[in-house]
Amino acid sequence: MEVETFGAFMKSKRLERKITLRGFAGMMDLSPVYICDVEKDRKPAFSDERLEQIAELLMLDKRDTEIMRDLAAMSRHRPAVSNDLPEYIMENEIVRVALRTARDVDATDKEWLDFINKLQKRIRKKNDGSEGENSE
Repeated sequence: MEVETFGAFMKSKRLERKITLRGFAGMMDLSPVYICDVEKDRKPAFSDERLEQIAELLMLDKRDTEIMRDLAAMSRHRPAVSNDLPEYIMENEIVRVALRTARDVDATDKEWLDFINKLQKRIRKKNDGSEGENSE
């Protein structure tokens, strides 16, 4: 993914759906000036509740919703984690240990990609119904 801002992402998705700035502002029950300021990155991203509303209005798929959440967290000019992750992180000690370990050893992109690919392979097996075939 190329690096972009929350505002640019939201505007591009709004335009893909052929929704005018005024129309989108009306759907969000906000002023067009406020939406414009967000799209031009003069204001930070919206609250988590508003992000969910945007995802629904713009009919974002899972991947685009994740991208939107990441960009929103980055736009808030403070260290933040995307709003779909804190609960998972805090409920799973092993995840916190893994993240801290990765930080401490300065895990490379390749190491992270290898890990992600391994998990995605599990997802594909599960979706293909072949996960149970490996059990004895």
